[in-house]
Amino acid sequence: MDHEPYGVDPRIERAETLPSRAYHDPDEFRLQADRVFARTWQYVADAGHLRAPGHVLPVTLLEGSLDEPLVLSLDQESQLHCLSNVCTHRGALVCEGEGHVRSLKCRYHGRKFDLDGTMTFMPEFDGVEDFPSPRDDLPALPLHQWGPLLFTAVDPGLDFDEWIAPVRERTAWMPLEDFVFDPASSQDYLMESHWALYCDNYLEEFHIPYVHGASLTGTLDYEAYRTECFRWCNLQFGMTKPGEPTFDLPADHPDHGQPVGAFYFWLFPNLMLNFYPWGLSVNVVKPLGPTRTRVSFRSYVWKPELREVGAGANLHRVEMEDEEVVESVQRGVRSRLYERGRYSPRREVGTHHFHTLLDAFCRGGGGRGAARV
Repeated sequence: MDHEPYGVDPRIERAETLPSRAYHDPDEFRLQADRVFARTWQYVADAGHLRAPGHVLPVTLLEGSLDEPLVLSLDQESQLHCLSNVCTHRGALVCEGEGHVRSLKCRYHGRKFDLDGTMTFMPEFDGVEDFPSPRDDLPALPLHQWGPLLFTAVDPGLDFDEWIAPVRERTAWMPLEDFVFDPASSQDYLMESHWALYCDNYLEEFHIPYVHGASLTGTLDYEAYRTECFRWCNLQFGMTKPGEPTFDLPADHPDHGQPVGAFYFWLFPNLMLNFYPWGLSVNVVKPLGPTRTRVSFRSYVWKPELREVGAGANLHRVEMEDEEVVESVQRGVRSRLYERGRYSPRREVGTHHFHTLLDAFCRGGGGRGAARV
């Protein structure tokens, strides 16, 4: 489809924000699905979910936008695969429920596949020329594990290792293998807003004293709060006030000696990795429509005794405060009298970074069109 560029100037001092149509126009939403979400790394499952050979798990990648049917499978050699869940014969779903199997079999016409996606059997196909061919196997998607999380991409426009590298470098000292998933504090939030507005709010520092006056400003030192940008992600440093919990950073860590109470990582386009002294809160932003979003919070606990103190406490309250203001902005950006805003060079560095990446991907440039920082 034709797309008018968002026109975000790479210099924040003279840049204007995204045009309002980016946040509510149905055509823009479909374009973002095709050019952004299909070309970027997406969280697909918890790495610890599939442990025994033969385990299969059907998933829908970004239901509401991509709606891509996939199946995760652990073969008999304990190799994990991410496959299309669509039969290569007539398009029926191959796996319709989680379980343990020796092969995948389409219940429509009996075509069978090994757990690596190779087609092994098809009844009543005698006489078909050039059959089977690689096109009859289930397409395989790339699959990467980082810590407790699995990621895939339909057509990746950026390198996974480069995408995740800043997180790895800052958190290599943490024993991620000891982080335990906590289902009791993991939940989904639904809001009436565009997915990018939620990311905008997360990425700018400006709103903290206004929206989170009671919940965060008693803990975080707003004056010391800052954002560092990388090519595909950025990092907000939650510096704490005296007496609040901080990380015990090793001597060779780049932030050793600083009172860091939270590392807030955002990875383009829709993933937040929030590290606190107690562990990790993963936020996956899932677009459901032009003005509807689901945010999945997943908690991985390292030090449970620190759970209710510091910047990582009261996460539900902080989320409720964010949702209220984001939904207010959603109503506002549909106004016929609003088109664009400007950026604070001190407090909206992360939001500007996000907008330049989104602009590049929506123009079709993907990783090639995105500026290095």
